[in-house]
Amino acid sequence: MLQITYPFNGAVLNHRHGTQNKGGITITVKGIADLPGNVVVNGVKANRYGKEFHADVTLNAFDNPIVAIQDNQFGTIQHNITARWDKYSFKRYRFAIDDNSFFLRDLVQNKPKSIFDNLYLAILKRMNDKYNTKFSVNCFFETPEGDFNLTQMPEDWKQQFLDNADWLKLTWHAYNEFPDRPYQYASAEKIIADLDLVQEQIHRFAGEDTWAMPTIIHWGEILPRTLPQLYKRGIRVLSGYFSKTSERYDVSFGLDEPRCSFLEHNRLLVHYPSNVVFSRIACVVNTTKIEDIVPKLQREISSPENAEVIDLLTHEQYFWPFYRNFIPDHEQRLDTAIKFLTDNGYEPVLYHQGFLGAKMD
Repeated sequence: MLQITYPFNGAVLNHRHGTQNKGGITITVKGIADLPGNVVVNGVKANRYGKEFHADVTLNAFDNPIVAIQDNQFGTIQHNITARWDKYSFKRYRFAIDDNSFFLRDLVQNKPKSIFDNLYLAILKRMNDKYNTKFSVNCFFETPEGDFNLTQMPEDWKQQFLDNADWLKLTWHAYNEFPDRPYQYASAEKIIADLDLVQEQIHRFAGEDTWAMPTIIHWGEILPRTLPQLYKRGIRVLSGYFSKTSERYDVSFGLDEPRCSFLEHNRLLVHYPSNVVFSRIACVVNTTKIEDIVPKLQREISSPENAEVIDLLTHEQYFWPFYRNFIPDHEQRLDTAIKFLTDNGYEPVLYHQGFLGAKMD
């Protein structure tokens, strides 16, 4: 057997993973070779210690093939992987909010002059005013009760949405909150049809500049075979939990166990059959007590594998006093998470811009 064990196929590398300069990033490729004989990695002769080998290799492209070759008495064997170089990486965070529909219904019911007279949008505006936070607001086509849908949104506030489109983005999440896992076994055509339905309405009532391509699908469960078509439609990033519960990985988009296991401990992975990037969410604010937020994020930023990009998530319904599971300190939880990251030098980004919010060549 000849196997590259580091980096993992699809790993996203940045300056924390090696020595970086304008010409590239030099990393140590590691692996196992069961048979005796020289191993060459991208043209560099590897050092061997028993079955283990390593070689310092410089990568200088966005997507980099890494090829280990061994000639031995049985012939030539080879193992190929690909790693992505996040050349312009910097400390950044993304904040997404799932399950949105109530704030839109509230706008229609109360008809405020300003969208920021809305309880929920006012909170997001306060976070933006204090920290320059950007939000990806992931919307249902209709409310869970079915008493409101996006076709009922007037264009009265279109200019206000456009005036704030640099930090407040609306996108598709699902048709409705229910049933659970609505796309777990759905065709790509069904997923794209629901996406198109929401995009059409957001363009109409909030403007094209307010729209962003989705990065989270409701419940985070789909058939992996749909990924190439979703990529073709414009989806570049999908965020999930990738945490093992009982016999399976939860909110994992149907990825195989080796990829899920990798993502459980590493933030990012490129699914090269489709080119979609998967991101593990660092903190779900509505399920994390306020006193646990900083320790949780401290662990994330202390990890070289996870520190560069922090993926935050919460859910709209917990902001609303009428909701059965209303969280009274929800705004304070947001403030605690965002302040901690800001104080530690993290900048807000939107995942659909560049590569996870960073510049690309």
